[in-house]
Amino acid sequence: MKAVRVHKYHQQPSIDEVPEPTVKGPFDVVVKIGGAGVCRTDLHIIEEQWADKTGVALPYTIGHENAGWVHDVGSAVSNVAIGDTVILHPTPTCGLCRACRAGDDMHCSNNAFPGIDCDGGMAEYLLTSARACIKLDPGTQPEDVAALADAGITAYHAVRKAAPLLYPGTTCVVNGAGGLGHIGIQSLRALTATNIVVVDRNAEALDLAKQLGADQTVLADGKHVDTVLDITNGDGAEVVLDFVAEQGAQQDAFAMTQRAGSHFVIGYGSNIDIPTIDIISTERNIIGNLVGTYNDLAELMVLAQAGKVTLHTKKYPLDAALDALADLDAGRVRGRAILTP
Repeated sequence: MKAVRVHKYHQQPSIDEVPEPTVKGPFDVVVKIGGAGVCRTDLHIIEEQWADKTGVALPYTIGHENAGWVHDVGSAVSNVAIGDTVILHPTPTCGLCRACRAGDDMHCSNNAFPGIDCDGGMAEYLLTSARACIKLDPGTQPEDVAALADAGITAYHAVRKAAPLLYPGTTCVVNGAGGLGHIGIQSLRALTATNIVVVDRNAEALDLAKQLGADQTVLADGKHVDTVLDITNGDGAEVVLDFVAEQGAQQDAFAMTQRAGSHFVIGYGSNIDIPTIDIISTERNIIGNLVGTYNDLAELMVLAQAGKVTLHTKKYPLDAALDALADLDAGRVRGRAILTP
């Protein structure tokens, strides 16, 4: 089968012919990929940002936003059958550790992360587990929902955590309206009554944000922090969801957060440099977010199949994976790039 493989960091991947994965364990599931999302994390992998954290051996196949059809199953799999349409939670988990038992399976002590620390789904087939599979309506096209498996669940997970803070009359700033941010806007609209202010440096992204439910939009032109402070009567927002968190955006996000407010860090790529006195004197919170739980993805799919959350995508054949990565890196993708093997 064809697969997008990283052979060396700081070099572009190649599209190789590799053996198809096979079922070995009783709970294994092999999925024929119908859609694989292209994420900024894939760029960070190529840049070697994840190497020390994962210890993955090169070469390997990237791609951690995956949906498709069940191709083969292990002897103990009972929740899906061959031919079922599925979206995959990004981390197959054990189901036995304390985190899994508590429903916090993103922190499973025995999980794998296809596309991050083992072979992923930018390929024709992917090996996963029964615990990662969410069965979809047979009429769902995997390429239309694949990015919900990471971009979607990550945005939804952050909104789900922030929702109790966003009672009517509050303001939430969405910093970045790209692949994750455009889903975050819709999730906020579905779960809260907060005033949604979207900040982005791209006017087209702001136009999309308005269509998706943003109450106000602000162009990131160097004066955007002051503009947000003006909108919030000088106070800042109760919650800032930072879907960028690099190239200075992370500092702006903290500056747009009000006293006792919460700065949710979702994007990444740069350090946050804040004097500790500015944290303690204002009691602002900085909260990390890593993907989300199986239940987060299941809830998000309910919203998606009800039409309350939709993905805006640009589709590429698997053979054009390098074009998709280049377009993402250059900011030419509105919404999410999807590979269709």
